[in-house]
Amino acid sequence: MNSLHLVPYFFGGVFLTNAVPHFVSGVRGEPFQSPFAKPRGQGLSSSMVNVLWGFFNLVVSYMLIFRIGDFELKITADAVPFGLGILAMGLLCARLFGRFHGGAKPERS
Repeated sequence: MNSLHLVPYFFGGVFLTNAVPHFVSGVRGEPFQSPFAKPRGQGLSSSMVNVLWGFFNLVVSYMLIFRIGDFELKITADAVPFGLGILAMGLLCARLFGRFHGGAKPERS
């Protein structure tokens, strides 16, 4: 096992997680924030743009996970960086998109 493969496995998890909200919003026909909106990352992009962006993220994730090294989900050393990438991007998305979709921190009383 080459430890240099851990970096692409981590980012494979990142790109896979980023694919989900964009692709799902696009398939549902709903606009969603994307890097192509104005203002960037805050404005809404069309459902078509989000399907394409989500699919692009899915392809990049596939390339990073399955085309670099010999990824095996049953091997803990491969699964851990992949899972950490998913967790890191999930938390980042929750923070960034939460303020637009009602998931921001609750107000203190």
